Amino acid sequence: MGKTYEGGVPLAEVVRSGFVEGFHRGSVAVLDAAGAPVSGAGDPTSPVFPRSSNKPMQAIGMLRAGLPLTDPADVALVSASHAAEEFHVERVRALLRGAGLAEEALHCPPDLPVGEAAREAVLRAGGGPSRVLMNCSGKHTGMLLTCLAAGWPLDGYWRPEHLLQQRLTAAIEEFTGERAAAVGVDGCGAPVLAVSLTGLARAFLRLVSAEPGTVERTVADAMRAYPELVGGTQADDTRLMRGVPGLLAKVGAEGVIAAAVPEVGAVALKIDDGAGRARMPVLVSALRRLGVDAPVLAEYAEIPLLGGGLPVGAVRPVW
Repeated sequence: MGKTYEGGVPLAEVVRSGFVEGFHRGSVAVLDAAGAPVSGAGDPTSPVFPRSSNKPMQAIGMLRAGLPLTDPADVALVSASHAAEEFHVERVRALLRGAGLAEEALHCPPDLPVGEAAREAVLRAGGGPSRVLMNCSGKHTGMLLTCLAAGWPLDGYWRPEHLLQQRLTAAIEEFTGERAAAVGVDGCGAPVLAVSLTGLARAFLRLVSAEPGTVERTVADAMRAYPELVGGTQADDTRLMRGVPGLLAKVGAEGVIAAAVPEVGAVALKIDDGAGRARMPVLVSALRRLGVDAPVLAEYAEIPLLGGGLPVGAVRPVW
């Protein structure tokens, strides 16, 4: 790629009491079933950090390196940004126990659940931040288990030069069809690679289009079979996968989301200011350009704005 992300164009407007009080800018890539660009906005060909939207490709890299998971639910958890609901935390802890690892082996920082209900439950019970509650603890557990299976050192498993991370980099580059333009430190402490939105959409399309039995199809099928483990009972990507047959989706921090439907196409987008409230209306607009529709999309087509506790406006797409 060799260039810097230039920023996007207005994709959503914020309307309050009939008055447009602001815009959310960003970029979108829309590919057809053959992987050809059919629509787009902003700068979809320059590198960005997809953040957790890279996780399905990282899961592929782990499985190829020997991650010994046979339960699709565990594969979904390794690909997850979970809400640390009880069923998430129990499964992470079971994987760690099964490998003889303590929670302290996780490098992800101690945190509280991202979901409000789960966070309040932890605090009411007198708990506090812990590594297993961090929304990337499933991915980090998968990384540890991969290292054990491959005979690689656990120490520094999160560092870019570690053999594990080199394998995960190779998987991301293979499926996006791009060399990583930059390597950063993600919120969980693991590396995050910069690729374009077009490359990200291409990767998701390759996952849902893969032949059954391949590692990439295994990851896609696991995420779609257990979407609550990928996000949470109320997560946007979970609800999308529940509501649109065959759709694979994964959100990322800073306003990123990628989605693909087999034999239809794929979308990847980034909201430049990182606002989650603009992400879903723009995604709905993009999916509808591919002919995708379902009741759940109507729920996300506009995000209500409240005034005095009552709806007075909305965040809605302008692209």
